[in-house]
Amino acid sequence: RLYQMPFEMPDCAGESETRTLHLVGDFSAPAEFFVTLGVFSFLYTMAALVLYLRFHSLYGENKKLPIADFCVTVCFTFFWLVAAAAWGKGLTDVKAATRPTSLIAAMGVCQEEEVVCTAGTTPAMGLANISVVR
Repeated sequence: RLYQMPFEMPDCAGESETRTLHLVGDFSAPAEFFVTLGVFSFLYTMAALVLYLRFHSLYGENKKLPIADFCVTVCFTFFWLVAAAAWGKGLTDVKAATRPTSLIAAMGVCQEEEVVCTAGTTPAMGLANISVVR
């Protein structure tokens, strides 16, 4: 939810005054989907572990239970792939929205002819990139 993040921009009309700008974009849906699927996967894994260890005889005698377990596991695997791809796309969109050149282009004060705006440092996205690789 980048639109909730304000940042201060100098206002050239008054040297000491600043304007508050907000970033553009809401890329929270892919991250929420990824985390929700992770929580449901964890809960299903714990339930399956209890079933395997505590009710092993029921699992072995009932022929439909292993097939149902396999189908649920395949569904979780497919949704995990979709969630990882969605999170990767969401991260790419966040990077594009927070790129210093994009932010400078959005600042009206930087559009004037005699003003030269340069980006400071680029944001560190290493840990975010690692979260997609996992």
